[in-house]
Amino acid sequence: MAEPQNLLALDELRFVTGLRLQPCLGFRSEILAGISSSYQLSIVEAGWAVEDPADDIELISTSSNESSQAAMREFQAELRGAHTPAVRLVSNIICAAANKKASDIHIEQNSSDATIRLRVDGVLRELMRVPNELRLQLVSRIKILADMDIAERRVSQDGRFLANLRECQIDIRVSTLPTQYGEKIVMRLLDASTATVAFENLGFSSQNADQLYNLLGAPQGMILVTGPTGSGKSTTLYSALNFLKSPRVNITTIEDPIEYIIEGVNQVQVNPKAGRTFSSCLRSMLRQDPNVVMVGEIRDGETAEIALTAAQTGHLVLSTLHTNDSISAITRLIDLNVPSFLIASSVTAVIAQRLVRKLCACHSEMPVSREYAYKMRVAGFDDVGEKKYMPVGCPECDKTGYKGRVGIYEVLVLNEHIRAAIRDGAKDDDIRTFAKLAGFEPMRTDALAKLRSGITTLDEIMRVVPVQNEKKQVCEECNQILFPGFRFCPGCGTSLPDPTSNSTMALSTGV
Repeated sequence: MAEPQNLLALDELRFVTGLRLQPCLGFRSEILAGISSSYQLSIVEAGWAVEDPADDIELISTSSNESSQAAMREFQAELRGAHTPAVRLVSNIICAAANKKASDIHIEQNSSDATIRLRVDGVLRELMRVPNELRLQLVSRIKILADMDIAERRVSQDGRFLANLRECQIDIRVSTLPTQYGEKIVMRLLDASTATVAFENLGFSSQNADQLYNLLGAPQGMILVTGPTGSGKSTTLYSALNFLKSPRVNITTIEDPIEYIIEGVNQVQVNPKAGRTFSSCLRSMLRQDPNVVMVGEIRDGETAEIALTAAQTGHLVLSTLHTNDSISAITRLIDLNVPSFLIASSVTAVIAQRLVRKLCACHSEMPVSREYAYKMRVAGFDDVGEKKYMPVGCPECDKTGYKGRVGIYEVLVLNEHIRAAIRDGAKDDDIRTFAKLAGFEPMRTDALAKLRSGITTLDEIMRVVPVQNEKKQVCEECNQILFPGFRFCPGCGTSLPDPTSNSTMALSTGV
């Protein structure tokens, strides 16, 4: 024991085991190493445990069921007493995820154990493996916390609970999925403080931030935020709501689910089983005299048409779409059978975004190599520059070289020329031409600015930013940009492969 003088612990052990005990002094580090070796739980090396998480974390039930609240109180008491390894394990996993700023916790069942993985900065990292004798207890404990039916293992379930960790409250959403080896659990960690970030801190350039503030000051219109899942669209919308929040403004949202609770904002949870769909809630909401309406996602033509009509009749509407870029959002609305004249008169701006990992302070700086310049030109970046920044890795970033994320944005503001083009049924390329004439800068321009500043790397940009449409054919010898049909490089005179060969196709696509 690290504390042989702890008579209360000795009495407890004598009572539980029914044996006579002789305490011996041992260093805490040696005891933890023994536990790690015997129970296959890497406590010290994995860096996920805290010395006494029971004092740092408090778990709170969100259920109104008295039995669920009683189970939560029992769980908290067992956590303080450390009676079962599963109770301590759950708290340690949540503490580790919070310390590493993880957005999700994945508990995946295997044939002989369970794997715990954390999604940090958009990338999954393995935290630890739970032995076979503990994994069922671990799943049951989490299901009790989330007010789920622990006896039901054949269907998916959803639940939630709260965790107070060092004066920071984290909302944890839990989802289960039956697999061949047992139930897979994903816990999403939502920290309310991330919803109050200013646009400049999200990664918007000063020009784009000023544009967005001006757009939010308009009395009516629709602002769309587009991007794939996990690109930070909800965070952008919540930041806009915090900017608009005022005692003089009536703000109402329709969400599925409600991710962050914002004081002073009326938030409605979609429930299709009860008949509360996006479209039905939106109709009811418009009779509540709102100034600002936020629709979590436009999924069908009916919701899109109602939202656009609301934007035309004196409401400021914020919503999201799943498209690759801002120009494609117009086509997406047309595909949902929304009249083009309604789109042209209602939509005021479209924001497209992605999230890239930021370089840790341990990064290195070096001159641009020939291979790096070739890679830049193939990706569509003509301005190669003289320096490049590369990840290194340190204990602060878990040896990854990256810490935190930043947004890459493009803001399309509709002017009269673009509106006229939409009414006339113009294609994406025509709209893009009018937008560039009005000063529109594509997402890759913002990505290049962050690359030049040493905020991120080219590999990160190519991983998430859609630059494939901008790829160009480049000479491998002198990095000269080539035009289709060239047989010789104008820069160095190198003979180029035949345009019909596979090698040219590989060169032109950057493979």
